[in-house]
Amino acid sequence: MGIVDEDIVAVRAASDIVAIITKYTQLRRSGSRWVGLCPFHAEKTPSFSVNQELGVYRCWGCQVSGDAITFIREKEQLDFVAAVELLAGWAGITLRYDDKDQGAGRMRRAKLVDAVASAVAWYHERLLSAPDAAVARRYLRERGLTGDEVRAFQIGWAPEGWDTLVKALRLPDDIVEESGIGFVNRTRRQTDRFRGRILFPIFDANGDAVGFGGRVMPGSDDPRKYVNTPETVLYQKSKLLYALNWSKGRIVKDDRAIVCEGYTDVIGFARAGVPAAVATCGTALTEEHVRLLRRYARRLVLAFDADAAGQAAAERFYQWEREHELEVSVAALPAGVDPAELAGSDPEALAAAVENAVPFLKFRVDRVLGAATMSTVEGRARAAEAALEVIREHPSDLVRDQYVMEVAGRCRVEPDVLRAALQRPP
Repeated sequence: MGIVDEDIVAVRAASDIVAIITKYTQLRRSGSRWVGLCPFHAEKTPSFSVNQELGVYRCWGCQVSGDAITFIREKEQLDFVAAVELLAGWAGITLRYDDKDQGAGRMRRAKLVDAVASAVAWYHERLLSAPDAAVARRYLRERGLTGDEVRAFQIGWAPEGWDTLVKALRLPDDIVEESGIGFVNRTRRQTDRFRGRILFPIFDANGDAVGFGGRVMPGSDDPRKYVNTPETVLYQKSKLLYALNWSKGRIVKDDRAIVCEGYTDVIGFARAGVPAAVATCGTALTEEHVRLLRRYARRLVLAFDADAAGQAAAERFYQWEREHELEVSVAALPAGVDPAELAGSDPEALAAAVENAVPFLKFRVDRVLGAATMSTVEGRARAAEAALEVIREHPSDLVRDQYVMEVAGRCRVEPDVLRAALQRPP
């Protein structure tokens, strides 16, 4: 599938090559050009030059050169179409496609996307107007979702029938199965994948419909609270983030992505005036997620109980910070309150929690010390020991030592005593 030539020209014209390259390396103005260390090879003396007026770059060290599209292709390891799509997303340009040179793989994918998009539209209309969806509409109102939010996020309703959707869409068996919207049962009859659930449609970063997250209604005897689309060519949960298609513009503007656990949490952030949130699709945050978000922002704010993630998550977060040049921080939310709830009761507090987010390690240290008894010598000693176990997780000697001094002051312990304890094996 090819992108219309006029749209490629528009993307090139709208792409500020200096702003794009400074996502990956620092540049400084030198006369009519911008210079900096090359992001494609290791060097100590800047040999990388950018001409903003012409929209091109060149490295006099390793000889790479090109325009904004070339740069994104090389840095993100994308093909031409994917690179243009990424830049179009940053610039807010909606692309048009033609069928010229469309390969069999792209044609097949397009058919699957069309099938999921048809299901999104059908389920959404069912929620808005069908009598059997009244219970779902009432539940969403009780959760604080407005009609405008339901429409903006295209939320849907899957009725209880076994084959209501597939009968309505009348698609071939292979498309039903490969798209994940249904399956063919043992009697060779098409069957809906989702029944009796509120559906949150999931789109990829380019806005293509790829799957669903389905929430069961309260009182159901189904023990699975959420059921997601199975792994398909389109839907790979370790690489997808709910609402990135809607949030990416604000994420680029803020240079900050908010990561939640729930779909309604994302909607809550939008209600609070911070439409820069995404959610994982029934899985923990993965490196693929981080790599995807790094295309849009340098900062990640975790809007879930990061302390519960514990040591295993901490190791991954610190590694991602180092390898992807990220800053990971945590929005300190009231205990036991999720973002969706806080958006309903105090949206200003939710927005402030993001603005006042603290580094991941500081969040965990503060949690430990905040839960400790600091009025006794023994309590302060236990608090210091617990805080050291958290500090020990960080790979940087300099960062660890800064927190050692902070803990020493709050626990009234000599820093050298804590430094010595930190050196002992755990």
